Amino acid sequence: MDSEKPAMLIAVDDSAHSMYALEWTLDHFFVPFGSLQPFRLIAIHARPIPISILQLAGPATAEIIPMMEVDLKKTAARITEKVKELCKKKSVNEVDVEVMEGDPRNALCEAVDKYHAKILVVGSHGYGPMKRAVLGSVSDYCAHHAHCSVMIVKKPKT
Repeated sequence: MDSEKPAMLIAVDDSAHSMYALEWTLDHFFVPFGSLQPFRLIAIHARPIPISILQLAGPATAEIIPMMEVDLKKTAARITEKVKELCKKKSVNEVDVEVMEGDPRNALCEAVDKYHAKILVVGSHGYGPMKRAVLGSVSDYCAHHAHCSVMIVKKPKT
């Protein structure tokens, strides 16, 4: 892959919003340019750490963590495959997929710094104010903390 091209990162997870953002990005930044693609595409999947999901204390935690670890690895592999399949379908053969551990907000900002990204693309889950207050907004956090431009792709309402 041409490392001289500026990096464009796209956040990917298991949601329809994420895959829509990837498809939108491919259609608007990669497909029209053919082999003269202006960016190096890197998909970033932030895989949670099992203990951060459980937040339990006690003897059962030690038994559950290995099972969660296997499940999280399977999910990451499935997402990686979906990303590569969608890129191939759109004739975009040069894509790197990196799975990082940790909170998506921090992982994405770290990836921006690691790759010296010029732009970070994130999908919007479209949470309402209550859900966003509880779960936090990855896109909002990245828009304020990432050291590059952040584009938030919203899936049209049906």
